[in-house]
Amino acid sequence: MKVAVARYPIGKPSDFAAFAETQRGWLRDAADRGAEIAVLPEFLSLELASVFPVEVSADVPASLAAIQALRTAWIALYRALAVETGMLVLPGTFLLDRGGGRYRNRADVFTPDGMHGWQDKLQLTGFEKQVGTIEGGDALRVFEYRGLRFGVAICYDIEFPLTVRAQMEAGARLILTPSCTDTVAGAGRVRIGCLARALENRCFVAQAVTAGDAPWSPALDVNTGDATVYAPMDVGLPDDGIVATSAGRDGWTLVDVDVDALDASRARAQVANDRDWARQRAPDLLTARVERLI
Repeated sequence: MKVAVARYPIGKPSDFAAFAETQRGWLRDAADRGAEIAVLPEFLSLELASVFPVEVSADVPASLAAIQALRTAWIALYRALAVETGMLVLPGTFLLDRGGGRYRNRADVFTPDGMHGWQDKLQLTGFEKQVGTIEGGDALRVFEYRGLRFGVAICYDIEFPLTVRAQMEAGARLILTPSCTDTVAGAGRVRIGCLARALENRCFVAQAVTAGDAPWSPALDVNTGDATVYAPMDVGLPDDGIVATSAGRDGWTLVDVDVDALDASRARAQVANDRDWARQRAPDLLTARVERLI
């Protein structure tokens, strides 16, 4: 199955129609290049804050409140594009009002046959906590699509091994990771998280990122990182775990993800982190003993 991950330069659309036209162009391009799954980056919905007055776009809580009026149009746009292009589309994330002025960072998933699912971000970054109105999700999902089971780990979530492990134990062989990082350190943390989860679980991880500068938005101000598809570092797979990366280039990075071949490669694996995971839970290893060295 061919997966496309975006290194998406943040724009400043004048209205929803302009935003929609850009999205059509991106997704039609991915489909024309043979993609079956297309992943856009975290916080993509906040690009829409630019259609409101500057006092809104320059204020995160005001931006979150304002974009709710565009939620129905957002759903309709990506549902239609999934059907039109024949792809499963993950259009980044939308900060969704859950009532009482509380928001969840939601990754919607749309299929070509009109189905719609979602995964909410579970862990909050320091920035999200500082906003004061964003809350973490309370459910972990695995989706089944054309014989493939996949999970979604939104940005910071990929840095937590137990939730991704739970998705793997539910049958996920691919983790989709829409992300947005504004520092080199942040991009490095997510990159290392992706590599570690691919290694631990013997699965693919597909990361989409934001790029460029958006000084008009305190949430999207600076963006770093590369769109990348990761695999475990083992026989027949890339030595560095990088299947393909955007390497500083905006646009789509496409990879043929062969889960059957990955599973078959277990027979000649140098290590088996996924199978050896249970060893960590041995009673004698769950608690470390403190020993004084004299």
